[in-house]
Amino acid sequence: MSSADDKNIRQIVSEAHNSQRDREKTYREKALKMFPWICGHCGREFEGKRLKELTVHHKDHNHDNNPPDGSNWELLCIYCHDNEHSRDQVADAYADGPEDRSQVSSPDKDFSDNPFAGLGDLLKGKLPE
Repeated sequence: MSSADDKNIRQIVSEAHNSQRDREKTYREKALKMFPWICGHCGREFEGKRLKELTVHHKDHNHDNNPPDGSNWELLCIYCHDNEHSRDQVADAYADGPEDRSQVSSPDKDFSDNPFAGLGDLLKGKLPE
């Protein structure tokens, strides 16, 4: 890759980052004016220097979907926001797994046994005969 190509790529990436920051600043400012400064998940309140820990979460995960009424936004603290996106990643990771556990086989275990069979009767005080 030539030096000119490298410079062009850095310029494009820099412009993309600047554009994203400008867009975020716009909807963040709007969301902070529209909503109380409280995390929508954990309920923590924010003010002063700690306000920077409150982020705007896009409910549909589309950062370009910014309706003027704020219906696609919710304010989340940085911890809840990270958790929200982590849950999606975990769900995506498990999406390729087996859908029916009854078809999973293992040479060491028989998954057809129910370890809780008869538990209801034991809790009611009925002993097996």
